[in-house]
Amino acid sequence: MSHSSTATSSDDQASITVTLENNRPSIIQVKNLTKKFNGFTAVDNISFKVKKGEIFAFLGPNGAGKTTTIKMLTTLLRPTKGEIAINSFDPATQQDQVRQSFGIVFQDSSLDDELTALENMRFHAVLYQVPKEERKKRIKQLLDIVDLWARKDSLVKTYSGGMRRRLEIARALLHHPQIFFMDEPTLGLDPQTRNRIWQHIHELNEKYQTTIFFTTHYLEEAEKMADYIAIIDHGKIADVGTVKELKKKTKTDSLEAAYLQITGKDIREETVSNLEKMRMRVKKRRGR
Repeated sequence: MSHSSTATSSDDQASITVTLENNRPSIIQVKNLTKKFNGFTAVDNISFKVKKGEIFAFLGPNGAGKTTTIKMLTTLLRPTKGEIAINSFDPATQQDQVRQSFGIVFQDSSLDDELTALENMRFHAVLYQVPKEERKKRIKQLLDIVDLWARKDSLVKTYSGGMRRRLEIARALLHHPQIFFMDEPTLGLDPQTRNRIWQHIHELNEKYQTTIFFTTHYLEEAEKMADYIAIIDHGKIADVGTVKELKKKTKTDSLEAAYLQITGKDIREETVSNLEKMRMRVKKRRGR
């Protein structure tokens, strides 16, 4: 999916607000969003918009505020302050309408291992009130797209990690949501499986014009898959733009170099460092 931006001056280029030549409406709008936990600011006054049909990446290391943001967008956390509109609905006061507007794949699997793929899909269809006459057709369509129809009667506990993730993607899109949220969708998967999953996501994006919002700490994933990228660091959005715009703004020739210049950090080193800090905190708690 290609987009072009309008640049009129160096001031415009420095702005994190990207002016698009198309007139598609914003399906996600976030203004001055903040979340604090016991005095710690996990998300710090962020603002951004995502247009309908876009693939939008939230790029940053572990601990940057990506998951906290996605939880606020999907009604799982109440913001400390700020405004959110999801498909024109407010997650704080219109939760049902917001939840009907999106599908989501979490970092951790939420499938029922003791059910088959088909049973998991049917349960989700009932939960989201997919019309009975539509259920069989939609389930068949989506399981075909993610190459799981032949294994529809297998118990999920017999599936590989990649197969589980593909099933979660199919299940999340069963009620034809307008927005599809994914939190680190390919974390822990091998490169071949990651590429296959993204092929399916692109096919679904093109087939249904579903807006894709995903978090990642993989630079290559954001660079290859996203129309627009928001770089988040320590709870703040450092910059937003296409890969081309971010490279032009920083006078660099790769997203990795642009990220380094924008944040002053190497995302791979920072991710490892943050993971080590998390492990140390867990060890301390267990040692009490």
